Amino acid sequence: MTTLHEVVSETLPRLQAIQEGQAARQPAPDVWSAKQVLGHLIDSACNNHARWARMATQNDLSFPTWDQNAWMDVQDWQGRPWTEILALWHAYNLHLTRLAALLAPVALIHRARVGTLNGGEPMTLAELLRHYQRHLLHHLSQIWERTGG
Repeated sequence: MTTLHEVVSETLPRLQAIQEGQAARQPAPDVWSAKQVLGHLIDSACNNHARWARMATQNDLSFPTWDQNAWMDVQDWQGRPWTEILALWHAYNLHLTRLAALLAPVALIHRARVGTLNGGEPMTLAELLRHYQRHLLHHLSQIWERTGG
């Protein structure tokens, strides 16, 4: 399986090749642009950063669901420059790759309820790490579809 670090490193040049106009184009009024998708991935990184750091040292936690559309609206990802969004996405995900590499094996079995993920049932930190990467890849594929990348 490809590591998160490999995904981030291999994806960066493709994202850098996307022009501002391509990144800003919304396919339909209620469909996110590439800017908004990458902004959502930053929001996801932020939420998962807190989860991973807490789960590294604590077990049996519970994390709330976050309102992704409200976060989208309040941060105005659409109105920000693509290069700024991209730099933040890259830096945050590099940080997460380092955090993931530092996690003690015993921490990977710590469990938490994470909003509605896993049907609301507890999941291990290892499962949450895998979910994050699947989520990232899913949304990156949306960016490629929307920009021709």
